Amino acid sequence: VTQPLRPVEAMLSPTARPALTQCAPVLTSLAPRRALGRRRASASQNRGVAAGAGAGLAVAFIPQLTARRKELRQRRERCTLLARGGEADSVHSGFNSAVGGRLRVKQILEAADGGKSMIGQKVTVCGWVRTVRAQKSLAFLKINDGSTVQELQVVVLADAKGFEDVKAQGTGASVRVEGQVVESPAKGQVVEISCSSAEHSVQVLGTVESKEYPLAKKKHTIEYMREIAHLRPRSNLIGAVSRVRNTLAMSTHQFFQDRGFLYVHTPIITTADCEGAGEMFRISQEKGESEKKDQNEEFFGRPAYLTVSGQLQVENFCCGLGDVYTFGPTFRAENSSTTRHLAEFWMIEPEMAFANLEDDMDCAEAYIRYCVSQVLEKCKSDVDFFNLRVDKEIKERLELIASKDFARMSYTEAVEVLQKHIEQGDVKFEFEVAWGKELQTEHEKFLTDHVCKGPLIVYNYPKECKAFYMRLNEDGKTVAAMDLLCPGIGELVGGSQREERIEVLDERIEGLGLPKEDYWWYRDLRRFGSVPHAGFGVGFERLVMLATGVQNIRDVIPFPRYPGHAQF
Repeated sequence: VTQPLRPVEAMLSPTARPALTQCAPVLTSLAPRRALGRRRASASQNRGVAAGAGAGLAVAFIPQLTARRKELRQRRERCTLLARGGEADSVHSGFNSAVGGRLRVKQILEAADGGKSMIGQKVTVCGWVRTVRAQKSLAFLKINDGSTVQELQVVVLADAKGFEDVKAQGTGASVRVEGQVVESPAKGQVVEISCSSAEHSVQVLGTVESKEYPLAKKKHTIEYMREIAHLRPRSNLIGAVSRVRNTLAMSTHQFFQDRGFLYVHTPIITTADCEGAGEMFRISQEKGESEKKDQNEEFFGRPAYLTVSGQLQVENFCCGLGDVYTFGPTFRAENSSTTRHLAEFWMIEPEMAFANLEDDMDCAEAYIRYCVSQVLEKCKSDVDFFNLRVDKEIKERLELIASKDFARMSYTEAVEVLQKHIEQGDVKFEFEVAWGKELQTEHEKFLTDHVCKGPLIVYNYPKECKAFYMRLNEDGKTVAAMDLLCPGIGELVGGSQREERIEVLDERIEGLGLPKEDYWWYRDLRRFGSVPHAGFGVGFERLVMLATGVQNIRDVIPFPRYPGHAQF
């Protein structure tokens, strides 16, 4: 080990040090330059250059040395993370001291060369056993650690430590494997792990009774998987969905943060109905025997509910801080058991100050395209899995969304287009298409899948179809609202320019029979320095459905809540 590696090596456990050797060329190449810098600085001092042009040269050289030291330190840190099992470009990773450090399966199998550059290295991996095929002096394991949908094959010979222990285990056991990366003769992956000598080991971390393990190696129905929601993250489907969900969540924050939006936490408990639909969970306090005499007393002084949206509250911050967004859980007491509804779900709701409907549509389109692009870039193996196992067209559809400008048409135009296709006998719908009626899912899917053959934004809806806070257009019949529709999913985004005129807002509230006093603070925004502003809401689970091709919303959220089900 060369001198630049010694400080880093000292930080690692003996089992993690071998992985650091792949960083040696990088660090060694820096050492001569740093030594040359010291010699030049020393020579300047010996010549007595303390003033004039000589002093200027010496001062100019100091920042170069400082930058070089910083670069060296950063590279050392990255190499340390790599040796401990973190991503090479990660800031905080590799907290695996309980097992002496480890590489993630993804770092091996999803490397640019499929792991070829690691052949010959001794590595440590940990994970859960998917399959075991044991013979008298040989065992084949396939393990997965959740970092990728792919499984890493491990070949264990009788000479390796723990051979007999692992032979006795089956699907579901957790193991720590220390072996050598070798070229794999098997089809499907470039490399595998070989545990072929006494220097190699397989340690069983957690045993399993194979006959009792609910996730035996066979195909399970998604309905059965929901009954074992505590174990279904180990399945290929839910594992892949979870990684895509994580990428979409991080992409959401990245998109808005990069554009100067502030992240605002809006309350879960509210006294106002944002949608005006009345389908809200009411909050009540459980009281002891001594408090039952005050049973009619409200904890918050008035009826309170779980929020259906954070929009009204985030508008408060928009009208003081500019562009903002909220991203959190919302609830709806809709007694529906369809594949598109949940009682608890997550919403992304940005609000933009000094913005109109055009800005709203532009932002929504840019956001969806950005999220889809990130999934295609960062979840390649998961997208390939969905394309093979879930939806044969998902990859092509995502590439279309990421690359093609979204079509736009007014609600009136959309109704005319649908009616024309009905008259021509091209399609029959279950629900009537008529101006003034809401577009149903079947109408939306026909527009995206057959008319536009891609995403579509429909705008300027009849006021009767939309919420009270949407800005009334000059025609008095429509509001400045928009819905973003995507192939295979239908409505994904709903938004509008908000009504900033107090008198018009009051008329809308009264017309819907809502108690105006409940919205006094929302109305104040129109009384004190009102500004044009706009925003939209994205059902996060529907976004995950779009990115994965999964058709049931209960399978894209970790623990689904719907009528009759709130376990786990």
